[in-house]
Amino acid sequence: MNTATLSPTSPKVKRRQSARIRQRTGSYLAPVQTQETHDAALYSIRTFLRSRTSYDAFPVSFRLIVLDSQLEVRKALQCLLLNGVVSAPLWNSEKSVFAGMFTVSDIIHLIQYYYHYTSSYDNAATDVETFRLESLRDIEKSLGVATPPLISEHPNSSLYDAAQRLIQTHARRLPLLDNDSETGHQVIVSVLTQYRLLKFIAINCNRDIQSLHLPLRKLGIGTYVQHDPTAGEPQLGQNPYHPIATANMNTTVFDVVHMFSERGISAVPIIDENGVVVNLYETVDVITLVRLGAYQSLDLTIAEALNQRSPDFPGVVICTASDSIGTLLQLIKKRRVHRLVVVEGEEEERKGGKKGRLLGIITLSDVLRYVIGPVNIQESAEPEEPPIGRPMTASASMPT
Repeated sequence: MNTATLSPTSPKVKRRQSARIRQRTGSYLAPVQTQETHDAALYSIRTFLRSRTSYDAFPVSFRLIVLDSQLEVRKALQCLLLNGVVSAPLWNSEKSVFAGMFTVSDIIHLIQYYYHYTSSYDNAATDVETFRLESLRDIEKSLGVATPPLISEHPNSSLYDAAQRLIQTHARRLPLLDNDSETGHQVIVSVLTQYRLLKFIAINCNRDIQSLHLPLRKLGIGTYVQHDPTAGEPQLGQNPYHPIATANMNTTVFDVVHMFSERGISAVPIIDENGVVVNLYETVDVITLVRLGAYQSLDLTIAEALNQRSPDFPGVVICTASDSIGTLLQLIKKRRVHRLVVVEGEEEERKGGKKGRLLGIITLSDVLRYVIGPVNIQESAEPEEPPIGRPMTASASMPT
């Protein structure tokens, strides 16, 4: 397993199987650490985002894969894999309108649906061969999974408004739509992701980021284990890592897939008997197993599945609760990060904890929500446009 740590005080994850350990990133210590300088930096970042449009966040060169909503799921998945992306906008060619997003989450829902409602893996594989993207919402209804609203923004909208839109709708990406001046039809210009937005901040607001020095847990960024491991063992039947979903090396892949679908998450920490984080299993790992129609691979244990993981897996990024959001944003500027696993460090170890034990999870949604601040209540109360296709749920279609 590849690992990366956020600061010199962050512990390394215990190595399992063959792995390369990435170099640690340096942690910046602000000369004056006060709440006032921290708040002033946040205000400056938000002011900057109000003065920039979504167009400004576009990389110099990028590609955009758009899929017809009548395309078969098998072909759509192959297209994503061949182009090295995990999501793509859908286009309704009959109405010439944007029709949502096809993401890894859709595949997760499909897997769970066929596991429950078909008699064999062969039947599941046959059905997926002919299943069309436009019917994905039927799967959600069968599973009882909520369908997020279909959302979009104009490329000229401010980055601050676009960020608030992402927060309001709990979306991980925001399609940017314009209208053709001649036909009046919609045009999909690009997709603004949480990662792209945060990286834009990290690149352009470096001085402000250096002032964001307060600890992550003190700021309430992320989801943390509610049980205090230093207070003794939890009661019988109680999940010691609640509300975080966890698995171990003997957990089956499908059990984790069920967590993905039921809880709307995209990664589950893999822990040992002491609660020490040893790896991370993600939705994209499932795609590695099913892209060749190997649905029976869902019965593999996590340990067996990790042996089939792509060698270019970027690694698990860990941090401690005492690391700062400024250091996190500096890391986002250097490499693609979608989440961090918070583990116990030296400070918790001195209090009787165990170094490397799971403490929490921080997602890009958590970071963006904190940086942008409270959502405009009036805007969030506006009714959403009725959905006409699949909305977005997973990761970026634009390269860095």
